[in-house]
Amino acid sequence: MELYPVRIADLAVRTSVEPRQLVNAIQGQVWALDKDQPITGVRTMEEIIDASVSQRRFQTLLLVVFAAVAVGLAMIGIFGVLSYSVSQRTSELGLRMALGAQPRSILALVLKQAGALIGAGVAIGLAAAYGLTRYMESLLFGIHRTDWTTYAAAVGLLAVVAVAASLVPARRGSRVDPIVALRYE
Repeated sequence: MELYPVRIADLAVRTSVEPRQLVNAIQGQVWALDKDQPITGVRTMEEIIDASVSQRRFQTLLLVVFAAVAVGLAMIGIFGVLSYSVSQRTSELGLRMALGAQPRSILALVLKQAGALIGAGVAIGLAAAYGLTRYMESLLFGIHRTDWTTYAAAVGLLAVVAVAASLVPARRGSRVDPIVALRYE
């Protein structure tokens, strides 16, 4: 006994008008040839393509959301570490200001500390990313392990995010009032 007593066939029709307008006309033509021919699952090519890529589209959306959350957490982490560092160094920064340091030199000092953290993070991240490229090549089409443009774009994006997260604590450190800072010492 066969599972399907009749052969299942697909029929594709190219049209210059809206495809849904022709469903009844096509049904009528098919039934004129064979009255017992069932017509089910009528879909446009756009609907078929959308259904075939919907899972990948959802996975990509999820990846983008998780990447955005990761970048946000990285920003919060850098901001928190530098804020804590500036608050711990308030008396040192105040003393430097009292001895004649300019606010821009204090800003540069804090950003230099941030730069060391950013540089270490970029180096570790690049090493991990390069180590995972063989795995990523198996998952994604057209990804090469020596795609330096992608590496440069990722480093650039993360460096900009890290510097943006570092600016607020650095500016706060450059605006320390020397008298208030020395009073707590």
